[in-house]
Amino acid sequence: MMFGHGDEWWVMLVVPVFLWVPFGPLVMAGLGVWCALRPGRRTRLWSVLLPLLPVTVSAILVTLPLESWGRPGHLRDVVHYVLVYIGALTVLPWLLGHGITRLTRTVRARRTPLVRHDSNESA
Repeated sequence: MMFGHGDEWWVMLVVPVFLWVPFGPLVMAGLGVWCALRPGRRTRLWSVLLPLLPVTVSAILVTLPLESWGRPGHLRDVVHYVLVYIGALTVLPWLLGHGITRLTRTVRARRTPLVRHDSNESA
């Protein structure tokens, strides 16, 4: 029994879904920047594992119960869910963070000339 509601344990799974809406894009943009600055398996793994819980739980809530698929307009609702919740809140911020960071690093690398510091020049 938690907070006086013993039968409402499933709310623990739904809370990350609601928190993902305001904070998910910020987290995913940060993960995109992290992946651009430090490429490797570890960063990519975190980019997949971190949004896994809220996206999976919300996908289950959208697709179940299976009887709702016969209702007119349900397929349209699922497509809108995929476009907004998965595309706009999860994938797009990661792509923007990753792309902008890579573009910024490329532009800075082209703008600053390669300076060679020899230890013999100062003597």
